[in-house]
Amino acid sequence: MQVTETLSEGLKHEFKISVAASDLDAKAGAKLVDLKDKVRINGFRPGKVPVSHLKKVYGRSVMAETIDQTIRDTNTQLFSERGFRLATEPKITMPSEQAEVDELLSGKTDLTYTVAIEVVPVIALADFKTFEVEKPVADVTDADVDEAIKRIADTNRTFADKGEGAKAASGDRVTINFKGSINGEVFEGGTGEGIQVAIGSNTFIPGFEEQLIGIGAGETRTLKVSFPKNYMNEKLAGQPAEFETTATLIEAPQDLAIDDEFAKTLGLESLDKLKEAARERLVAEFATATRQRVKRALLDRLDEAHRFEAPPSLVDEEFNLMWNSVKAEMASAGKTFADEDTTEDKAQEEYRKIADRRVRLGLVLSEIGEKNKITVTDDEVGRAVIERARSMPGREKEVWDYYRSNAQALAQLRAPIYEDKVVDFILELAHVTEKKVSREDLYKDDEAEKTAA
Repeated sequence: MQVTETLSEGLKHEFKISVAASDLDAKAGAKLVDLKDKVRINGFRPGKVPVSHLKKVYGRSVMAETIDQTIRDTNTQLFSERGFRLATEPKITMPSEQAEVDELLSGKTDLTYTVAIEVVPVIALADFKTFEVEKPVADVTDADVDEAIKRIADTNRTFADKGEGAKAASGDRVTINFKGSINGEVFEGGTGEGIQVAIGSNTFIPGFEEQLIGIGAGETRTLKVSFPKNYMNEKLAGQPAEFETTATLIEAPQDLAIDDEFAKTLGLESLDKLKEAARERLVAEFATATRQRVKRALLDRLDEAHRFEAPPSLVDEEFNLMWNSVKAEMASAGKTFADEDTTEDKAQEEYRKIADRRVRLGLVLSEIGEKNKITVTDDEVGRAVIERARSMPGREKEVWDYYRSNAQALAQLRAPIYEDKVVDFILELAHVTEKKVSREDLYKDDEAEKTAA
């Protein structure tokens, strides 16, 4: 075997490899000998078929298998000897002219091919004991609990008829019948009867609810609105429409006493038990927010400590996934880059930086996990599947069957578990200090959240 490196530019390498025809012939001959006891050919007793005859019958196919195996073995040896970790599958270029292929399969010429690869760089890991990470922690206050219970009460509030001659106001609930049309033509799905609309809930098309203010029971109005440009029905998206609307009932929200009786309607023994449940949920929510902030800070620190060239093909792949998603979202919302106060070129530049960061962090986390023998067990993945199934009541079996028969989907569940275990490993070594913050600071929007891997 002769190996000549023809390209070495950063993480990209290319080699020209030649394997002597005599070596291929010897390997193919061994395969043919092994084939003697496995084939049945008319006119010959089992195991007595001459190799020369087998070569006439199976020679080209056996040589093709030999060449394929030789390429795999040669490449594996080459990459192993040079300590290469491949970022992508190697690109192999073989002779393409029919005459060359025939000569090769007939064993009359050497095997010569090129293999182009892109490798993962050697990553020098930082000393994680030097990392300083701040952990923001917010206490759940009585006011937080009261606010949470008020939100629960608002969603369970009852309504009562305002009576004859009453007019609808913001916060009221109006029961309506309506018929929608575009350019005078009634459209499919634009008709409804006995539909309840809470004015101010923003659950209907923008502008619809506001035009119900002041309407009375039995009154008919023509409401003029435009469907959003990103409306789910593409035929209606962006279209101006009119809704002939008749109110049949005007109801006002009723005061709801937040007491033991209210708690009992929610299946709890008392208001104190409701407060306990609300506090426990808030504690869990705050802990999740704290975890996200700590993880984000740690990823920022890892990013700063590991600056190296990421494999271009992996960055391109990550960027394309992100960019296609961005373009689709913008098209759906009917937005342009000018609306976002930027240009397409500037946006691409920013997203390419994010893609580069994500790829580098992914490689760093993988390196840390590999060197420290961090793994994800089948039980851990199984628990993740169960949690996913529980989040979709009524479809548990469907979710379970989907993951059980889809290896790629399971891998997508495994990846974040692995990442979290690596993060926990680093945090055990890093110097983590707690900092008391307000609830608002804990949940404040942070640009880093958009770029965290």
